[in-house]
Amino acid sequence: MKKVLLLLVLILISGLVYNFSPETKLSAHSQVDSLVVFKSQYKMFAYQKGKLLKTYKVSLGDNPFGHKVFEGDEKTPEGLYSINAKNDKSGYHKNLGISYPNAQDIKYAKSIGKSPGGDIKIHGLRNGLGVINKFQRWFNWTNGCIALTNSEVNELYRAVKLKTKIQINP
Repeated sequence: MKKVLLLLVLILISGLVYNFSPETKLSAHSQVDSLVVFKSQYKMFAYQKGKLLKTYKVSLGDNPFGHKVFEGDEKTPEGLYSINAKNDKSGYHKNLGISYPNAQDIKYAKSIGKSPGGDIKIHGLRNGLGVINKFQRWFNWTNGCIALTNSEVNELYRAVKLKTKIQINP
């Protein structure tokens, strides 16, 4: 019984260390001019003038693989989009809007009698749940968005300008 209790305490301590240990931050003067996501790797790369500034671990939609086709499919889109909005009053901490759907997305969804959906974001955790922090990376939990920790969204919110390109790959 003591061994089981010791194991549980060690797991708890390890989890807390993982969740709250600091990570490398973007320089305060960084200006991200492009973002590249590889859904299969659960990673997003932030670049400035072709130089990699930081790699982020991301969570995606509940059904992440394949291109988003219609509202409710729980997929994260694939393709070339841009950052088209910034919201610091979001229900999910802060967010950066992604320009999905584009004209091709709309046309295809209409051809199958569906709405393409929209409101795809790079966002943090639901307000009030920030303590979850890095544990959110262990699950795909969004409705098609790209999720980061709140501190990661804060630094991107500062460093990314509207019209910044984002390439989302399978």
